[in-house]
Amino acid sequence: MTDTRIAGISADRLTAFAQREARRFAHSRLLSAKAMAKGAGAFLNGVPMHWMRDWPMPHLPVIASAKGARITDIDGYGIDDFCLGDTGSLFGHSPAPVAKAIRKQARHGLTTMLPGEDALKAGHLLTETFGPFRWQIATTATDANRFALRVARAVTGRPKVLVFNGCYHGTLDDTMVELQGGQTVNRAGLVGQVQDLTKGAVVAEFNDLAGVEAALAKGDVAAILTEPVMTNSCMVLPQPGFHDGLRQLAHRYGALLIIDETHTISSGLGGYTRVHGLSPDMFVVGKCVAGGMPTAVWGMTDAVAQRFNAYDATRPPGHSGMGTTLSANPMQCACLASTLSDVMTAKAYAHMEKGADRLATGLAKSIARHKAPWHVVRVGARVEFICAPGPLINGAQAATAHQPQVEAALHTALLNRGSLIAPFHNMMLVSPATRPRQITRLIAAFDEILSELFA
Repeated sequence: MTDTRIAGISADRLTAFAQREARRFAHSRLLSAKAMAKGAGAFLNGVPMHWMRDWPMPHLPVIASAKGARITDIDGYGIDDFCLGDTGSLFGHSPAPVAKAIRKQARHGLTTMLPGEDALKAGHLLTETFGPFRWQIATTATDANRFALRVARAVTGRPKVLVFNGCYHGTLDDTMVELQGGQTVNRAGLVGQVQDLTKGAVVAEFNDLAGVEAALAKGDVAAILTEPVMTNSCMVLPQPGFHDGLRQLAHRYGALLIIDETHTISSGLGGYTRVHGLSPDMFVVGKCVAGGMPTAVWGMTDAVAQRFNAYDATRPPGHSGMGTTLSANPMQCACLASTLSDVMTAKAYAHMEKGADRLATGLAKSIARHKAPWHVVRVGARVEFICAPGPLINGAQAATAHQPQVEAALHTALLNRGSLIAPFHNMMLVSPATRPRQITRLIAAFDEILSELFA
């Protein structure tokens, strides 16, 4: 009889393990189960946001509180949080300076459509932290990317954006494309998609400069939009010279280079761009820049700003297509200024880097000890174990390395042992509030699980 294996694990053993861990979770979270059954019926499919169904547990734990790097559910379980809102709470839940800023601003208004002193302070802090860009504030990184692409198309007069296969840029329509048989096509599974997105986008593989050049040579690409590291599936690092090559190709073919740091802000103070000396024409970052308050920022160099102002002065009157009246509201600006000045600090990143290095080392040692055909990748405070050999070099390989059945079982098992990681992939974050003992517990839980799965 053939022993079917998934990521090196016996399929029968994996199934039995997953079923047992699901039962363990369900039996231990009775209050959460009861609360969900009673109160979730008003929501579509029983969840307030559809992607909450991606969590693998039999039902969701209902959270009572979140503070620092710990969350507590209504069943009374304290959980070490390495998900941290999928980067939204990278610096911990409710950092004290941000909570103070919220309390203060709540007494003085929530939204005004006019700047306050915190907005002016935030502008200076953004430049100090990320570089000399001309900034705008949005509510989500999806919006920020959308607006940045409008500017890029306006100043170049070109229709297309070049993105990488398997990329992550929020839910921006323009980036919902992929490679199939070497051709750019709409991503599979898009809800209600009626437009042909390939008219405004072209896809290349990450780390493939020849593919990038072939796309740029057609002369219709306004901008390259890229993460410094591919992050939304199995993490893919840039190969040596890749980012320098992108910069040179963008300049040679007249396209703008947009760096989206929404996930790679974990790399260090100022993001991957500052840590590694990248020089984009436009810069985007969201999620955690305001300590968990929904906020994103996007900026452009002086050169791009001058080109855009020249375009803007001559365009016909009418709606720009860039907006949202709640963006740059006083509460956002207060939290943004507080985060940049008191939370997103070199000292915080030093703590995060040290903890993440220890976590990555511990996971890698466990993988080696159990001879699992897996590997670990780290980018600053962001760590991911990948249930396949590595390193990976592009999005196609990352998609193949994804093992949903294994990951779902591991995520539930880790939560049963007191550690929460992101539901979409095996991503873990270390915050300034994460304690060494929490990392020790996560490594021990991971090793216990692998001991059984690879026995």
